[in-house]
Order: sequence, then structure tokens, then C-alpha cells
Amino acid sequence: MKWLDHLEEWLIATFMGAATLITFVAVLHRYAVGFESPLQNWLLGLNFAWAQEATIYLFVWMAKFGAAYGVRTGIHVGVDVLINRLQPQHRRKVVLFGLLAGAFFTGAVATMGARFVWENGAHYAFASWLGMDVSEMIEGPTTPDLEWPTWIIYCAIPLGSSLMCFRFLQVAWTFVRTGELPHHDHGHVDGLDEETEPTKA
Repeated sequence: MKWLDHLEEWLIATFMGAATLITFVAVLHRYAVGFESPLQNWLLGLNFAWAQEATIYLFVWMAKFGAAYGVRTGIHVGVDVLINRLQPQHRRKVVLFGLLAGAFFTGAVATMGARFVWENGAHYAFASWLGMDVSEMIEGPTTPDLEWPTWIIYCAIPLGSSLMCFRFLQVAWTFVRTGELPHHDHGHVDGLDEETEPTKA
């Protein structure tokens, strides 16, 4: 599932980068319009009222997929002092129960989220795309500034929760087979290889 791992990381990085870039440009624009310059009239004509709303939505999407990434890599905070004191056979059962409970909870959130998205306007959009009669359907609300259908924004809930559910099941399956849980080394930085020993003269 390396392709899914890379897609997950790419989405998180993209959402974070886009939110950072939009915030930077919006703040720069806000300060630039306060100075007299040949570009001031052009800058005043630019509308960045949507920037804050877009940034919030990008961070929501990043957080939902980031939560799934956290399950996969073991970076979520957990209190395991008592669990680690249990006998190995009891510890195994408790850990497995916790992973399956996480999968059940996120699966339930994904299911309810998908139903909410469908009733919030997705059914209207898909019926319209398929050329069906939508006269008796509710189109659904739109966001205040971007004026996007809210069901598109809310898709973060079923998609992110579904991926998180899959990650819980993936970790549980690995734990059953190997007894190992993902562990994040806080001193390790991804992308930096260990320095190789200097060659002897």
C-alpha cells in the first residue's frame, strides 16, 4: 500500500502548503494596500475576502488526513502506563480491543458523515450530473465567501474517517501477525539520512 502512503503524505503536504501560501499572500496584500504605490489601485481591486475561509477548510482537510497518518505512524498521544504493566497475553487483548474500537468509531463517523454529505447536496449534484430530474431535490447550501457547495467541504469527514478506519484495521492486522505497533521516534527527521562514516585515508 505504498501508493496510499504516498498519496496520504502528498495530500497533507499539499493542504498545508496551500493554506500557508494563501495566508502569506493575504497578509502581504493587506499590508501592501496601505502603502502608496503605482500598484495600489490594482491591489485594492483584488478581493481576498475568501482567504480565511479557504485556509480554515484546508486545515480541516489536513487534520482529517493527518489523523489517519498519525494512526499509521504511531504519533498519536496515548497513555499506556497501565497497559504496559499487564501480562503479555492481557496486554495483547487490551491493545487489540483499543485498535478495533478505534476502527469501529471512525467507521461509524465515516458512515454518518457520508450520509450527511449525501443529504447536504451531494445527491442533487450527482443527479444533476447524470441528467436526472432534480426539480424536487434540495440543492444544498453554499459556503459564505467561496460560494462552494458545502457538501464538497464536508467530504473531509467521510473520506478522512474512512482512511483512519482503514489505518486502525491495518495496524491491528500487523499487531496480530507480529505483535508490533508503529512507533514514532521523535528524534528522527524524515528525509535526513544518517551521516556515513568518513572514509579512511
